[in-house]
Amino acid sequence: MDWVQRWLWHDGNFLGIEWGVWKVVGWLGNLVFFSRFFVQWYATERLKRVVVPASFWWLSIAGSGLLLAYALFYRQDSVFIFAYAFTWIPYIRNLIIQRRHDNAHLDCPKCGACSPPQAKYCFACGTHLLTADSTEPQKG
Repeated sequence: MDWVQRWLWHDGNFLGIEWGVWKVVGWLGNLVFFSRFFVQWYATERLKRVVVPASFWWLSIAGSGLLLAYALFYRQDSVFIFAYAFTWIPYIRNLIIQRRHDNAHLDCPKCGACSPPQAKYCFACGTHLLTADSTEPQKG
């Protein structure tokens, strides 16, 4: 059993890794970034169609931000820095697109169901939906 203890914690290293604040930041960045996989997989399995939820993009921003901080302030490796320097741009853009898409949907005044912006009738109850530029129901 002594060999297990030596392998786990030996010469101030845990699992053979010299730990410090920036090493924890780097591993945390990897963990957050990798967790996107489970978020997207769960959302897709739940709806039985391919889905990329907003939480996927938030985890992308957080994980790549932590990895960029690790690269900038600890590793100071130009290749590693460049790999994460610009990844936030499409992540934020996707969040903007998703918010606009969600805001464009119409809520049914009768049942509250959400319908696409071009829908004339609620898919759930058949009620005429209000257009974005009026307070009157759309004419069918």
